[in-house]
Amino acid sequence: MIQWGISANSHDAALAVFNDQDLVFASHSERFSGIKNDKHLCQGLVDYARQWGEPENIYWYENPYLKTVRQLYAGQGWKWKDNNIKKYLRQWNINAPIRYSSHHRSHAAFGYFTSPFDCATVVVIDAIGEFETLTIWRACGEELTKVHSMSFPNSIGLWYSAMTQRCHLKPLEDEYILMGMAAYGDPGKLTDSIVNDFFEFPDGAIVKSKRNLHRGCMDWRPDLIVNDTFDIAAGTQRAYEIVLRQVLEYALGSSFLCGLGSNLVLVGGCALNCSANRILGEFFDNIWIPPNPGDAGSAVGAVLAKNKWRIELTPYLGYNIKQTSTNTEIVDYLVENKICGLARGPAEFGPRALGNRSLLADPRDINIKERVNDIKQRQQFRPFAPAILEEVLPSFFDMPHGWDHSRYMQVVGRCRYPDLFPGVVHRDATSRVQSVPQDGSPFRRLLEEWYDRTGCPMLLNTSLNIKGQPMVNNEADARAFEAQYSVKVFS
Repeated sequence: MIQWGISANSHDAALAVFNDQDLVFASHSERFSGIKNDKHLCQGLVDYARQWGEPENIYWYENPYLKTVRQLYAGQGWKWKDNNIKKYLRQWNINAPIRYSSHHRSHAAFGYFTSPFDCATVVVIDAIGEFETLTIWRACGEELTKVHSMSFPNSIGLWYSAMTQRCHLKPLEDEYILMGMAAYGDPGKLTDSIVNDFFEFPDGAIVKSKRNLHRGCMDWRPDLIVNDTFDIAAGTQRAYEIVLRQVLEYALGSSFLCGLGSNLVLVGGCALNCSANRILGEFFDNIWIPPNPGDAGSAVGAVLAKNKWRIELTPYLGYNIKQTSTNTEIVDYLVENKICGLARGPAEFGPRALGNRSLLADPRDINIKERVNDIKQRQQFRPFAPAILEEVLPSFFDMPHGWDHSRYMQVVGRCRYPDLFPGVVHRDATSRVQSVPQDGSPFRRLLEEWYDRTGCPMLLNTSLNIKGQPMVNNEADARAFEAQYSVKVFS
């Protein structure tokens, strides 16, 4: 039986294909349409998914009826014409029966049913889904039981997106840039002001927003000028960590969650904050964040929420490019030229390149960060991640408690030798680490050959795209990137 999970019509649309209980394909729409953060399905994505056959069921990631009511409540008017999912899907001749989940249950199911845990505390933090903005769940066996909910307009995620806009960045897209900017600011200058102006912590509640931030907060502190932007970012990041600690303390102390052990599943868009994720181990010993915890991942989560299937997740689920180059050829080129692209195998399902649609570089070169940022047309303060052989990770990075590996760039670690690897160390001496396990994958074998040749156990790994554009998806994208940006791309 072919079944599709879909998250779309809001932002970062995605489609997942299940063949019986096997997840055989999942991709962001943007990879096929070429439109960054594309909120709609596109014909190329739908056509590619159809190679497994027509779907017998569609699982939609949220409840459009409740969403319409919330939009009316929020003063956005009656939006049912936009939220009529049956009509929406007919644009691509998708006519199978539709089953709706709720937004936060889809998130929770994606996190829990792909985790290694039989029981866990599940925390979902995002901007907004129908009415809910934060939920906490008791997960045990096949059951997900919601034990706490926070609703619009109280929203940690909306606040972080509003502060992203306040830093003159694009909300719902550039939050990760704010996180990188934070290392260049002084958190001591504005953290107290941000916390006091936006939050209160009443008895019996985790946190409460003082303002409805659905339309942003560009009016906040007009006395602050562009030169203060890095301090705003630093204060925002520190304030988020204060609020996150409140959430984790509540979850850890809740009587409803007793007996679950020290297992945490974190999902929702806020789970992508790899800098803040270092504090999760202060509260829980075992942590799982799936490689695509935002709304796109709920294309998978919507199916799991209804069927309660436990699956072993891989991030390599997208468009498949046949491998034509050997690792020896790639390493030879890297040794000589320091930078190359890599586009082979199934594309990653998630916002981060993990070795199949990557721009790779020698992290030891003092000028490499500037060169790669120039290629990607990004701000020079933006950091890059190291992909490192997992078994030597502790020798090169101090990882936070609860993180013995970080296979999907989910957390930062402090580099033990920042002077040796300037290409992958941020201003605060941390790195968003990707540890590559001994799984026999082509990327793992490439790292092994690089290590044998150079004595360096890591490569700089960033997404094969330029700022504002989706990652390379197919063979034509790879050739176009190679021609336009003068970067050799291996497949």
